[in-house]
Amino acid sequence: MKKNIVEFRFLAEPTDVNFGGKVHGGIVMKWIDQASYACAAQWSKRYCVTVSANAIRFIRPVLVGQLISVEARIVHTGKSSMHIYVVVRASDPRGDKPSVTNRCFITFMAVDEAGFPAKVPTFEPATEEDKKLEEVAKHAKEFAKQLDDDFEQSLGWK
Repeated sequence: MKKNIVEFRFLAEPTDVNFGGKVHGGIVMKWIDQASYACAAQWSKRYCVTVSANAIRFIRPVLVGQLISVEARIVHTGKSSMHIYVVVRASDPRGDKPSVTNRCFITFMAVDEAGFPAKVPTFEPATEEDKKLEEVAKHAKEFAKQLDDDFEQSLGWK
């Protein structure tokens, strides 16, 4: 088992459905947050808090009864932050090939018992895919910083 990856697998339930008959986007975001929290906590061995969710893409709908896989993996770390790539896949449990339904980056921060940032182990990419995902995560991190700056400068929001 890779220490930087967590995968949740389950069936989409009828209680997850929206008025359009598909799984509600908020439910999918909950799955993403839960899997990425588990990934961050496993990596850091600490309680973690969500810092940001970037570019959550809704590529195709999730249907009730589909087998869902939510894979969360550390792709970049800072001093106390963990940047996690999350991909959601859905398939017919009788065996069709899974399709990507959602993907995004989530950033978590490890905190100590007093709620202050805590140091996390450094992630070292091992594969070419890991290296590419780390580069994309760094780009997303810079974009998020720029967006914060734009809000502050253009709108005076802090």
